[in-house]
Amino acid sequence: MPNKTIYVADKDLDLYNRAQELAGGNLSKAISTALKRYVDAEEGRLEGYEEITVRVGPGTGSKRQRQRFTGVKLGEWIRSDNNTAEICRVYRARSGKFVIHTEKTPDFVQVTAETGWRKFLGLGEQFYGSTTGESTLEVVETLAELKAKIPPELYSMVAASAEAPPVQDLDI
Repeated sequence: MPNKTIYVADKDLDLYNRAQELAGGNLSKAISTALKRYVDAEEGRLEGYEEITVRVGPGTGSKRQRQRFTGVKLGEWIRSDNNTAEICRVYRARSGKFVIHTEKTPDFVQVTAETGWRKFLGLGEQFYGSTTGESTLEVVETLAELKAKIPPELYSMVAASAEAPPVQDLDI
């Protein structure tokens, strides 16, 4: 195995020591892992993809798990009613697979025995309830699988652009 010498500036020594500690004492492993991620991200960027981070799980805000991949957004569809909304986004991952990210906003319910203008103004006894909302992420291999999992209107938009490359190089 070839040896490579890496010169580290004094100001970066703590960073290298911490990386080695996190890699179980193997600095080479830490550097290789970081370089692999860097090369993958840069090659993807050059191909027109970007790093995408989404939140997944129940609830809203920062308590949900974050998941990251390299891809390009193909389309977005929002369906809503008086109480909730569902946002469906479709991405093409760098691997060629399709990623479906669905967000459901908290469901909000207001109940009152009041009628007419008293109900409209929120006067009298009111009851409120809500759910926490939820986000999911699903990966499918083909357009046929994708079609069964998303609204038809979104599929029409996505299918039209799914086969196109993320970046078209022009010779001009």
